[in-house]
Amino acid sequence: MGILEKEDEKKNVLMILHNTRKALKTKDTLLLREMSNRTIHCASIHKDPTSVVIAVTVYALSKIIARRDYAEHKDWPSFFSRISKDVNKAIEHLEENKIKEFHEDMKNIRQAVSELSGRLKYYIKDVFRIAQINKASRLYEHGISRSETSSLLDITQWELAEYIGKTGIPDVTLSLTMPIKERIKFTSKLFE
Repeated sequence: MGILEKEDEKKNVLMILHNTRKALKTKDTLLLREMSNRTIHCASIHKDPTSVVIAVTVYALSKIIARRDYAEHKDWPSFFSRISKDVNKAIEHLEENKIKEFHEDMKNIRQAVSELSGRLKYYIKDVFRIAQINKASRLYEHGISRSETSSLLDITQWELAEYIGKTGIPDVTLSLTMPIKERIKFTSKLFE
C-alpha cells in the first residue's frame, strides 16, 4: 500500500502542497523549508519514495525562490509559471485520487528545468541535486541506513558520506534511555 492510499497521509501531502502553492505565490522560503522538513519526517517513518520526491522538490523550490537574481533571467517567468501550474495540477489530481497523474505532475516540476537556457539551467539542476543530498542526510539523521537512504534518493553512498562528514551529523550524541544491563533485564521479563 502506497502512502497516498492512506487517507491521513494523503491529507498531509495535500496540506503540504497547498502550503507550497501559497509559499510560491508569496515567495515564502521559510514555509517551503518547513513543508519539506515535515515531508522528510514522514518519509523517514514510511520509507516512502513519494514523500522523498515531495521533500526534495519543495526544498529545491525554497532554494530557487531564495535566489532573487534568478528572477532576472529571461526564462524565469515561464519557468515559475510552469512549476506553479504543475503544483496546482498535482493538488487537483491528488484530490481526485488520480495518483498516476499526480506522480507525473511532480516529475514535470523537475523537468521544467530542461526548458531553461544558459547558466540558469545548470544552476537549478545543481540546486535539485544538492537538495537530494541534503534530504538524504536528514533521512540518515532520522535513523535510516546509508544504503537505504542512498537507494531512496538515487545518490551514491559516497555523496551521502561526504555530505554527512561536512555537516557533523555522526557527531550527534545519542542518549540511551537506560543502561544496557537494565534493557536486557527488561527484555527478558517480557518473555517470562
